[in-house]
Amino acid sequence: MDDEETELRNPFPSPPSHYSRYSDLNLRLLDLLRERAGPDADLYALNQYEVLSDQTDVPDWPLAQLEKPRADWILEEGHYTVFGDTWFIKEKIPSLAELGGHQLYPSDPSVDRRPALRAILRSILVTYSKLLSALLLPPPTSSSAEVEPEWKRHLEWINVLAQNIMAAANDLRPVQARGNLELMMRRQLELRKEETKQIHTKCDALEAQLAELRLASQGGALLAGPSVARPVLKPTPQLHLNDVSMGDVLSWAEEIS
Repeated sequence: MDDEETELRNPFPSPPSHYSRYSDLNLRLLDLLRERAGPDADLYALNQYEVLSDQTDVPDWPLAQLEKPRADWILEEGHYTVFGDTWFIKEKIPSLAELGGHQLYPSDPSVDRRPALRAILRSILVTYSKLLSALLLPPPTSSSAEVEPEWKRHLEWINVLAQNIMAAANDLRPVQARGNLELMMRRQLELRKEETKQIHTKCDALEAQLAELRLASQGGALLAGPSVARPVLKPTPQLHLNDVSMGDVLSWAEEIS
């Protein structure tokens, strides 16, 4: 039994020793037993050998052990056990009183705990001073050897007070986690804003450079001027006097006048 508990508490435990019981034959026998006994019957109270007398290879251990865990029982108890560790259904930090300690501050989180914590801190200082005084006392005689020494009582009380301080600090872990998460989200938001601002600044600089390049290209085109296509002069044919008639001369004279 001790070996099984040690194995269950390993970081990487082996499969349970009873995993081989979940065979096809045993599961078939379990279904048959449930069918013959009825849906509301208690399988642990039945004599499986009598109910399954016509079957062979009935195991010597109760087939009811192969039943699935009852989820309603887990909800009623509020916790379940896995690999030797107890897990609560609703995640919560158990109080010092629930863990079996001597709690000196109020359990209700809505009550102000500062007065109780100040009293615990003062008690630690006073008890520590008494502990030092007890350590300076002479050793006990043989007649008072059976009496518990004073320093031991002070040490036990300091241990109780320290447990209360640690438990009260652990109760504030969710508040601390929310505060750290809020600071982290604010820092991420500030970084996003800074990155967005840098991107906008870079885009504005690029747009200004593009505008300068656009104006420079337009100014160079104006200085060069529009390119005018010069007409191509065709050579006029040379006319000889013999080719000019009197009618051509008269028509030319009319055009001039």
